[in-house]
Amino acid sequence: MHRKAAVVSFLVFITLIVSGGLFPSETQALPPVERTVLPNELVVLFFEEHSTPIVTLQLLFDAGSWRDPPGQEGLANLTAGSILLGTEEQDDRALNRELDFLGTSLASFCDKDLAALTMQSLRKNLEGSFRLLMRVVTKASFPEAQFLAEKRKIAGEIKSDEDDPEKIAEQAFDRELYLSSPYGSPVKGTEATLSAISRDAAVRFHRDYYVPGNAILVIGGDITMDEVKRLLVPELLKWSGGAVPKADRPTVFAGAARTVGIDKDVSQASILLGNAGMERSNKDYSAFSVMNYILGHSNFTSRLMSEIRIKRGLAYSVFSMMVPRKLPGAFEIGLQTKNASAREAISLVLGELERIRGEPVSEGELELAKKALIGSFAIRYSTQKEIAKFYSLIEYFGLGLDYPERYPSLINSVTREDVLRVANKYLHPDNYVLVIVGNLKEAAIGENK
Repeated sequence: MHRKAAVVSFLVFITLIVSGGLFPSETQALPPVERTVLPNELVVLFFEEHSTPIVTLQLLFDAGSWRDPPGQEGLANLTAGSILLGTEEQDDRALNRELDFLGTSLASFCDKDLAALTMQSLRKNLEGSFRLLMRVVTKASFPEAQFLAEKRKIAGEIKSDEDDPEKIAEQAFDRELYLSSPYGSPVKGTEATLSAISRDAAVRFHRDYYVPGNAILVIGGDITMDEVKRLLVPELLKWSGGAVPKADRPTVFAGAARTVGIDKDVSQASILLGNAGMERSNKDYSAFSVMNYILGHSNFTSRLMSEIRIKRGLAYSVFSMMVPRKLPGAFEIGLQTKNASAREAISLVLGELERIRGEPVSEGELELAKKALIGSFAIRYSTQKEIAKFYSLIEYFGLGLDYPERYPSLINSVTREDVLRVANKYLHPDNYVLVIVGNLKEAAIGENK
């Protein structure tokens, strides 16, 4: 295996958890997990999985872009990417050589909520791999030359995103929906905010947030708890850090309907429509998941797919989702269609929102959604890495480690009345943010941006 030092999105994985796609079916249980909190406040989760001689470590920090100080948007992402550029004892080349020698992979990522490091090690080399991981976490050096190179790389990604209609739509949607929220800015920041971030700012961010009291460590694979206690815990107990700075950034959503047209010479319009949502821990999430499956869970039986693609051929795909966040997030519907079809597609979306709010879904739709959500669990994951991510996220979102066992009953208990209730509570076809990126003349939509 080789080092994989890349900042990647966690959203796809988290979305699968929201939909039930990463929870086990009643016929396949996850490996049992044990939880402990060390004296340094580090939460440690452990599971055994002996199919291969591999051990996976997932180290999650509550250090996503929601922690970015105003004017330094992109700092969390830059810090996550730069943490792998060397330590006080090794430059990046020496670090890579050691990873290759050990046969160990190490990757970092960052999204709006969290940052994390994922390591996979051969069982026989775990001690050396783990010591390397702890050096990266506790002694990251952020060397100036490599740090500036990382900034240039991210700046190039930001520039490239300016040519991607879907990325443009996503950023405009967040900007318009979140009037005041740490979720309103891009994870990478902007060219202006990124350029304002210094190496010292990344060092401070790392010092403040990459501490045991702000972390969840999942250890899983071909290892026993006795080995964890003997080989890993002594090293973990050496890790210390200060109190995490308090963050008080309340979310204020757009209070009135708003349409934003962004003119771009493309053959298809990228459309996002949505409104204020809920936090992942909300007690209505299970009922909403069932409702959303019926409405537009990117499958051929959903109402949006049936109406917009199958019946009318206006789009190849259309989806709806509640973006899972620790703080209140967003409900979104997305699709791409020919510019000239944009108005018709939007009208159909709004019609389906009114329909699911206006009358109970059928018993057939309800039962199909329940069976699909529960029955899809087992086929959605099969690796140590996915299980480790799963456990880290249910701990992060405060869902409880018994959530996999409770999930089938949570879904099965949803009624037609529940679906109607959450549709009326969380879908707002009269108060939404609509973003269209495309040829606005062909789409017959005025330009705002």
